[in-house]
Amino acid sequence: MISYKTPREVALMREAGRIVAEVHAWAAENVRPGMTTGQIDDAARGIIERRGASCTFLGYHGFPRTICTSVNEEVVHGIPGKKTLAEGDIIGIDVGATYRNYMGDAAITVPVGRVSEERRRLVETTRECLEAAIRVIGPGVRVSAIGAAVQTLAESRGYGVVREYAGHGIGTRLHEDPQVPNYVDGGTRANDVVLRPGMVICVEPMLNMGCAEVEVLDDGWTVVTKDRKPSAHFEHTIAVTEDGAEVLSVA
Repeated sequence: MISYKTPREVALMREAGRIVAEVHAWAAENVRPGMTTGQIDDAARGIIERRGASCTFLGYHGFPRTICTSVNEEVVHGIPGKKTLAEGDIIGIDVGATYRNYMGDAAITVPVGRVSEERRRLVETTRECLEAAIRVIGPGVRVSAIGAAVQTLAESRGYGVVREYAGHGIGTRLHEDPQVPNYVDGGTRANDVVLRPGMVICVEPMLNMGCAEVEVLDDGWTVVTKDRKPSAHFEHTIAVTEDGAEVLSVA
């Protein structure tokens, strides 16, 4: 069932989103070659807890760390640890914060030092896909319009759109209805939810430089591209309003 949020609930989610955005701002400023993904995780946990929130991902279905750090061919759900970042890497940083029981969830992909032009274009296009999706969100719009916006732009530039993972509703639970795919097909049209004021959703394009197919590593969490080419990921928590949309996961 879809949960519709009151203005008070949206305000709490806005605060959770601000905390997530603070982690991303720190990462964009500080991630550099020689840093480990574990160091990024430690910094994120410190920021979240100092703001009076808890780390949404920690312990979620057994996930062992605070945030997800996905490097190069890792699409999502990378586990922070001893991996050391090198010049030219790209790293997806997916962050969740829970504030007074309400959650914010967002992701960015950050270049590590100087990156190749093709990796820069992948990251930029993924961010643009998220922006394109946000522009279509509003009351009366179907969820398929979000997927169409992402898929049209991504495929026009030759990127694979991951289909095994999607955006989602969010509130006091990390994953709520509706599911928000980044593509459109017969299945998505058959379950095409109409957006209404009070809904809060996460939109999260995942684009691959090569094929769209992915697989999960033996750790049971880390999703990688099947051809091991780079992937990028962006996400925002977004409230549907009476006249459009409000991005909650911003400073």
